Amino acid sequence: MRRLLSSLCVVLAVVIAHPVAAQSVRTEQITVHSQALEGNLEGNSPDRSVTVYLPPDYDKDSQKRYPVIYALHGYSINNEIWSKEIKTPQTIEDAYAAGVKGMIIVLPSSQTLHNGSMYSSSATTGDWETFISKDLVAYIDSHYRTLPQRESRGLAGHSMGGYGTIRIGMKHPEVFSALYVMSPCCLSARGAPSPEEGVALEAVKTPEEAKSLGFFARATLAVSSAWSPNPNNPPFYMDLPTKGGVAQPDVIARWAANAPLSMVHQYIPNMRRYTAIALDVGDRDGLKTDTKALSDTLTAYHIVNSFALYDGDHVSGVADRFQNHVLPFFAAHLAFGPAKP
Repeated sequence: MRRLLSSLCVVLAVVIAHPVAAQSVRTEQITVHSQALEGNLEGNSPDRSVTVYLPPDYDKDSQKRYPVIYALHGYSINNEIWSKEIKTPQTIEDAYAAGVKGMIIVLPSSQTLHNGSMYSSSATTGDWETFISKDLVAYIDSHYRTLPQRESRGLAGHSMGGYGTIRIGMKHPEVFSALYVMSPCCLSARGAPSPEEGVALEAVKTPEEAKSLGFFARATLAVSSAWSPNPNNPPFYMDLPTKGGVAQPDVIARWAANAPLSMVHQYIPNMRRYTAIALDVGDRDGLKTDTKALSDTLTAYHIVNSFALYDGDHVSGVADRFQNHVLPFFAAHLAFGPAKP
């Protein structure tokens, strides 16, 4: 009997030390054409690269349908680099192994001439809001076994993608029912660069010259394309925030109109429609103040949301957050069957 008990203890120890092995998800790299992006002045392709992760049992039951998470990447990267940052499909498989229900996860590329769309609507960059909320959703619903209802769709994103999540979320509660906002950039009104930086930007005339700029200078071009487009101002069809190095108040005002901390007050009825809203940010991330301010604004309007300040900088904890917080959040709040009338 003692020997039997000893053997059982060994077996239990092995089971505890080695949990159920993660099952493989199926990864598909597809291209989605967007009518909303056609004809943009910047020349960004309307044919967008998209990564789709299908749950392990997707091919086992041809009748089963799934909720969908749309996860938006940050500035200066695309869906392929984003997948490396959040370490997919490994993190997805590990989340499933830990008991998270299977979902379809979609990573679209929103990289543009100046390295980021800001998930905004602009004649210069294209209508990225409609690409995400309409064209992409329609494609996924028509090509995969989704639950084609808002109650089964979640929107998440990091940095510029966090900005996109709150921006698109404010405007399209008829499409999505839960939001997870990760370290969002650009929540408050953005000011003009220094006179020297402004003059340097004004001197850039070709895409090749633009590509040689540093991160923040190039981001200023991306913001200008998205928030202060000008179809009569070639070669980049934008209004910069300075002229001769002098700040242009009208351009800065147009930028401020795109700041979610100002915008959100107009969309409170829409935000009330969400089943759940979560925000998180690292405690060593300079974006933590604005992220907390957005959470506080929602709370002031009695809109239930969660705010988490975790140990990390802007990117150090993103994979962990995605696996252990984002995916469980949507598994808890999305509908896994037809919504009740």
